[in-house]
Amino acid sequence: MAKKNKVITDIKGTFELHNGVKMPYFGLGVYLSEDGQEVIDAIKWAVDAGYRHIDTASIYANEEGVGEGIKQSGVKREDIFAVSKVWNADQGYKSTLRAFNDSLKRLDLDYLDLYLIHWPVKGKYKESWRALEQLYKEKKVRAIGVSNFLQHHLEDVLETAEIVPMVNQMEFHPYLVQQDLLDYCGAHKIQYEAWSPMMQGRIFDVGSLKEMALKYSKSVAQIVLRWDLQKGVITIPKSSKKERIEANAAIFDFELSDEDVAHLDSLEKGKRFGPDPDAFDF
Repeated sequence: MAKKNKVITDIKGTFELHNGVKMPYFGLGVYLSEDGQEVIDAIKWAVDAGYRHIDTASIYANEEGVGEGIKQSGVKREDIFAVSKVWNADQGYKSTLRAFNDSLKRLDLDYLDLYLIHWPVKGKYKESWRALEQLYKEKKVRAIGVSNFLQHHLEDVLETAEIVPMVNQMEFHPYLVQQDLLDYCGAHKIQYEAWSPMMQGRIFDVGSLKEMALKYSKSVAQIVLRWDLQKGVITIPKSSKKERIEANAAIFDFELSDEDVAHLDSLEKGKRFGPDPDAFDF
């Protein structure tokens, strides 16, 4: 069902994290955007279209371009919500602190709005979390969270954590709803966020979504992104194409019915298009 307590107004709207920080619920993902002019242009087009949330990661190898794009966007730094992530090879307490400082240097920013542990590396993610707590206490980052953490990973972190993660960024789309995990995060005030909302392009092959797109005079992509927000899930579709960046943002002039939200929920297959957090080996 739609989260009626989440008010969706416009592209600059936010969901409030449990520490009071307001996180824009719609953003630009830059995975696979090439460093340099490609990612700089994508960010400038996104900001021109109203986006205020930019999501990168050290492993994307485009943090320099992201920082430059933010500078060239003409928007004040405090009006942009900048996110990066610590990669698996850098996990552990001291190495996570170093990785954060390296990311900040590449981005050429004074602080991050959100820093995430990219994947739950066994035997290391709890020490990585301790490092994120330290960065948060030092006010180097406004919010901290995790990515690709299943319920058992979260439970393990919460056993020793001083600070509950503010965000969990997960693969999320109609074939991988994971409502139990959504509910668990909701119960612990951990904001859910979607990556790969388009199922790596496979979303456009789902027949009932094509019918729904016709019903609302919207694209399949717009239907899915609107569903994300009505589920109370922050979403960051990735693109480096101006037309796609603008089209993805055109989701604030309609609302899916509760029945259509429920239909999208019912497509759940437990199907991943990205790695399994319990079985990745990288």
